[in-house]
Amino acid sequence: MEVEWRALKSDSVLQPSLQKQGDLSQGLEDAKLAVWEEIQQELMLQEQLTREEYEQSLRFDEECLNAMLDALDGEGQIICPVCRRNNLTVRSQFVTCLCGLCIVTQEMMEERLRALLEEGVTEHSQHGWVHPEFTVTDGAEGQSSLLMICQACDTWVVIF
Repeated sequence: MEVEWRALKSDSVLQPSLQKQGDLSQGLEDAKLAVWEEIQQELMLQEQLTREEYEQSLRFDEECLNAMLDALDGEGQIICPVCRRNNLTVRSQFVTCLCGLCIVTQEMMEERLRALLEEGVTEHSQHGWVHPEFTVTDGAEGQSSLLMICQACDTWVVIF
């Protein structure tokens, strides 16, 4: 046991004591600095990821806008407001789409249909922030109508 006691005493002579006030406060400062640097690195990484996500979203929005502009510059076709995928076929007696939309009309022209759709959406966008939905309904006389419905605003408008 005496040998062990001497070994412990010789180790304590070689190692500086952490009980000194300066060493203890320096150790705490170093620990605080390490934590602060770690937090700073995490914040910089989070900022970089947020910036990359924003730039990706911006590129996507730009691609969508370009696609919409290309569609408008196309042959003057009107995208079906019901399915939002196919182009409408407008004849003087009916409006159809590949999605199944078929509305009998009285001398409807493509320009008139485009104007009616734009007018309805523009009017809604002045007070509503949610994109409206479109649906076809049967009228009282068995004639179909195109309705623009916004559930957020709790409104509906007959387009034609």
